[in-house]
Order: sequence, then structure tokens, then C-alpha cells
Amino acid sequence: MFCHVGKALKTVLLLFLAVILLTASASYARRAAPTQAQEEKKSDYIKYVEFNVSYLALKKAMNLDIESRKDGGNLSWIQMLAYLGAKYGGDFKRYKSSDIDAFVKKIQTSSVDEITKDMKYYRYYLEAYTAVLGGLLGKYREDEEEKYGLIGYSPIAKTFPYSDCDDFGARRTYGYSRPHLGHDMMAATGTPVIAVESGVVEALGWNQYGGWRIGIRSFDSKRYYYYAHLRQNRPYAENLAVGQTVKAGDVIGYVGRTGYSSKENVNNIKISHLHFGLQLIFDESQKECNNEIWVDVYALTKLLRQHQSEVYRVAETKEYYRIKEIEIE
Repeated sequence: MFCHVGKALKTVLLLFLAVILLTASASYARRAAPTQAQEEKKSDYIKYVEFNVSYLALKKAMNLDIESRKDGGNLSWIQMLAYLGAKYGGDFKRYKSSDIDAFVKKIQTSSVDEITKDMKYYRYYLEAYTAVLGGLLGKYREDEEEKYGLIGYSPIAKTFPYSDCDDFGARRTYGYSRPHLGHDMMAATGTPVIAVESGVVEALGWNQYGGWRIGIRSFDSKRYYYYAHLRQNRPYAENLAVGQTVKAGDVIGYVGRTGYSSKENVNNIKISHLHFGLQLIFDESQKECNNEIWVDVYALTKLLRQHQSEVYRVAETKEYYRIKEIEIE
């Protein structure tokens, strides 16, 4: 009898232990495995952007934004352009100046949320265009005076001639056939290259496709500016280093024609020019992958030509430096 009672007790104990182990295992699994919401959140970021906003649309929206602030208003050029993006399905070949005027008129009596509530993709365009344009317009102080306007600069220093080549997406064949994911600005070797936006130097050195190049990440981490084919032998501004903070308008390097070689410091590019690229990063997994988001900056560089950094040359070192500092707020 006692023998049978012992076996029964043993069975109960084993069952009890099994329940404890299963419960603990399930609890650990719940903690260790991401929930469906977490998985969705991890993948819930923009994976593709086609930036086709025309120069005329950029210029008008920017000017309206600036004029609005002078009068105490708060019109946002990015909201205007996102509204047009949603209206046109991103196709700015359909752009009409009167469409911006219509938005400005509506905003006088309605909120942006009310105006865009039936526009399915407005939020997408707002986030995408904010990623592209978010660091280019804002408040700053110059000569002790508070101002509002362009705080982003042209990649080419003031008074230095250059011409644009609208070649985003054109075919390139060095190494392998691929689309050109930047904007070429044709300028003489030694032309000072300017930081478009303030940020942190993230890449510096040789790349067989871009030659001597610089990669600068914006402070909000959304934009990665890429400057390539820099000058042979002395490609960078003095003391430029990875991890260094640069200000919008600083001289960061010099135009050249290096690249298209696995061997460093080789001039294999036929024509001297700056390859200027802009990558958007909504998640760090996009930084270096097969699905990087590079956008066409041709219209943007035309706009930034209105704000070029004036520089001077030190004869002894042959280095260029910016003349005027602005304090960005």
C-alpha cells in the first residue's frame, strides 16, 4: 500500500515540476521573442523615396515659408510640398504654381490635418520630404541679428564656377553596370567643397568607385551626404577626421578626379568634378545594404546655389577657410 502511495506522490511531484518548467519556459519565450507589434514596429519605416520635387516648386514653397515667418506666421515649405506630393502622386511634372496658392489660401481658415485628412499618402510624403529637406531651412544669427532662411549651403564655394550635370540614374559601368546615384558638379580641380549641412564625419578615405571621399551624417541621422572624386594627394581640408563635427558652410575638401581604381590616389576619372550624393536613412539597417535610398538632388543644388559659402585662401598652406560664420539655432 505504502509503495503505491509513494508512486502516486512521485507522479504528482513530476507533474508539478513539469508544469513549473513549462510555465517558466513560456514566460521566457514571451520575454525573449519579439511580439507581433514589436516586429511590425521594427519594419515600420520608409523603404523607398523618389524625390522629384521641381526647382520651381522648391523655390516658391521656400520663399513663402520665409515670408510667412517675417510676418509672424508659420507656413511650412515641407507641408506645402508634401501636400503637392500627395496631390500629384509624387509626379512634379504636374506641378502648377496655383496649387501652392490654393494650399496657402486653405491654410488661412483650416488646419493642415483638415486639409489633408482625405489624402491617403500625405503622411508618407511629409516624412519623406522632411528627411530630405529637414536640415536646410531654419533660424540663425548673423552679425548679432536673428534671421530665418536657408541654413544649408551649396556644395561648391562662392565665386568658384561650376556647371551641373543632371545625370541621376544614368548608367555607369566601372566594376559592374549600375545607375549613377548622385549629382555631378563640374568644377576645376582644387575648387573648395563645402559642407551642405552641419553633422559628423562618418566616412573618410579611399573608395575605388568614389576615389577620395567624405561621408557626413546629419545630427538627426536622417541624411548622409556623400562627396566624392576629391583631389589627388590633398583631398581634404586640414585636420578633417572621422568623428569630427563640421558646420554647414565649412570647407571640407577639394574637387578632383580620383577614383575608378582599387589602388589609392589614382586619377582615373576623365573630367574633374564633385560627385554629390544624398542618402536617406530611416533605419540603421539601410545604411549599407542592397536597398539604400539615394535621392536626386539636382533641383536641390539649384536651390542651394542661392546660399554659397564665401572663402579665403591662406597662401602659406594653400588651404581655404570660410569667411563668415553663422550661429544656427
